[in-house]
Amino acid sequence: MLDEWRRAWRVDARMHAHSGMGTLARRAGRVAVAAALGIATCAGIGAQERSAGDEARARAADYATAMAACQRTLQAWLRDADPVTTLMPDRVTGQARVATPHNFSADLYPYLILTARFTDPAVYEGRMMEILRNEVRYMTADGSVPGNYDIATRTLGPASLFGAGEYAKDGLITVTELLGRTAWFHRMADMIADAMERAPHETRWGRIPAVDSELNGDFLQVLVRLSTMTGDPRYLAWARRIGDAYVEEVLPGNFGVPSTKWDFVAHGGETQLRLRDHGNELVVGLTLLYALEADLQSDRAARYGAAVKTMLDRILQSANPDGMLYNQVDARTLAPIDRTLSDNWGYVYGAMYTYYQVTGDTTYRDAVRRVLGNLPKYRRQVWEPRPPDANLPLGSFDGYADAIESALYLVNREPVPAALDWIESETRLMLDMQRADGHLEDWYGEGNFNRTLLLWALMKSQGVMPADKATGLQLGAVREGDALRLHVGGVGEARLQFDIARHRRVINLSKNYVRLNEFPEWFVVEPHWLYRITGSGAAPRLRLGAELMQGERFAAGDWTVTPLGPPPYGTRAQEP
Repeated sequence: MLDEWRRAWRVDARMHAHSGMGTLARRAGRVAVAAALGIATCAGIGAQERSAGDEARARAADYATAMAACQRTLQAWLRDADPVTTLMPDRVTGQARVATPHNFSADLYPYLILTARFTDPAVYEGRMMEILRNEVRYMTADGSVPGNYDIATRTLGPASLFGAGEYAKDGLITVTELLGRTAWFHRMADMIADAMERAPHETRWGRIPAVDSELNGDFLQVLVRLSTMTGDPRYLAWARRIGDAYVEEVLPGNFGVPSTKWDFVAHGGETQLRLRDHGNELVVGLTLLYALEADLQSDRAARYGAAVKTMLDRILQSANPDGMLYNQVDARTLAPIDRTLSDNWGYVYGAMYTYYQVTGDTTYRDAVRRVLGNLPKYRRQVWEPRPPDANLPLGSFDGYADAIESALYLVNREPVPAALDWIESETRLMLDMQRADGHLEDWYGEGNFNRTLLLWALMKSQGVMPADKATGLQLGAVREGDALRLHVGGVGEARLQFDIARHRRVINLSKNYVRLNEFPEWFVVEPHWLYRITGSGAAPRLRLGAELMQGERFAAGDWTVTPLGPPPYGTRAQEP
């Protein structure tokens, strides 16, 4: 079975790498993969022994577990919010009560938004929107650029471009990737424009927001998406300023890799490469910009491509024998400066996979599959160590959240069985780290716990999500050929929404490039295809994909949703 799966996946991956989604031929390739994988996909190797129905029910239970844990986190932070402003402090312990855009706004608030959307739409439409209103009211300091807000003293600090970049890249883009053009999208678009107009650092390509790879990478990742989503030429021009500065100066001056900090006046910088967060953002952002330039067939594409290839090759040379990346290495020698392994390894490998999607060079796909295959060696890994008195023998939950997130992005494209099994074991370890009161370690990073569980839950449901409040909903799905086997439990009925090809219909990218802070696409519907719904003792019915996108009611039980292929339909009879 595994040999058949590998052959099917290789065919589909080559086809997917060089084309967008949407034609019947491309969908047929994905169907072949799903058929070959059967019920093993995204559930771990042991799932092969279950029937499709049993596997869907098991996934439904996992979905409910994840959502209950996320809801506990949401309720814990709502209890700790400031009653006057509704803002939340970065930390709930200690005397400092400060809400910062780079912590509270970036890493906590967005995932409470998404949790509320899944578990309590009234809170999503009410309290979450109220927090956005108050974030704008109390935290904007220069135009729409935010600053730190001291909840205890009711004072606002200066405008922070770092806060704007982190808020957009880690938070607002995530909400937009999943939910589309909400109020949070418009907050992001205006804030980033205001921030770029205030960019303080002169280069010969124009002013850019920072001298460090973290913040410039933050802006790159957001600017590329805003460019494709809005068509506003300012966003691409700003992205190119940063891209040119790194391709033409920083990378050649730092042995082909980003410098942690670069002086654009003295034309030199720190000869270090950071491969965990607070450093790898530039690798991800520059690779995504290269993908866009290649799609545009611009005169920058060749220059950027050569620079990105060198950068990725040197990063691969710095990896350990299993392909894992160190936190920080010497840019010249590639020797590790910090030998702790990066829990953000998948962010960088996502850039490698994007390079493969652009070029078809299987070296980078093979590198991704290799590191995924080696994940079982890293069970119970201490990704983010803590002092002994913290009583956290596995380190911080945040290391697990980021490492599992890393894998989830990649198995969506390359469902390596060993990696899928590793995701299951490590997610259950992370779940056990939550306390009964809903907190884990009492700081803003608990939003990342929710983020990763939401990613995991949507893998379990294959992207199907509730449209309305459905407390206790159990929702699991399994691909079976070109159809979706769906289990609904825990409620009498639920109105469910199906996913679409968001990379194309929301972000406006030609291909489903791996993107940091995305929500991967699993089973997607095409708005004007017909789908047959059968099961649970009900009469068969036909629905448009557009209707499934908006929400369709399903009684508790087992269902099958089968696409009827693309139109035209008028030339052939369609019985329910």
